[in-house]
Amino acid sequence: MNSDFAASIGSFFGQWGIMIIMVIALIAMFVFSSRSNKKRQKQYQSMLDSLKPGSRVRTIGGIYGTVTSVKGDVVFVSVGPDKARLVFSKQAIASIEDAPVEATIDGEIVETNKK
Repeated sequence: MNSDFAASIGSFFGQWGIMIIMVIALIAMFVFSSRSNKKRQKQYQSMLDSLKPGSRVRTIGGIYGTVTSVKGDVVFVSVGPDKARLVFSKQAIASIEDAPVEATIDGEIVETNKK
């Protein structure tokens, strides 16, 4: 009787074992994928919420400019040397670019490692 039970379990996993493993793997991939998408969406939304006048931005179309004002879901961006003003939806902003850092040194520079 015990050997019949073991044989039936072995037969079951022989037929369905790979299918069960594949289903579990697909469910795990779905869960991890949805969690990372939610995390990415939160980061994007916090980036959009931090938009303010003076922010350097890049749009989804590749246009670089400076935010002049934000009114609800609309962002006004100035671009180019003539400061042309363009209007975008907040969703059209791909990223906030880091402003270039200018180093200023106050005082005298002294070398300490002289040989």
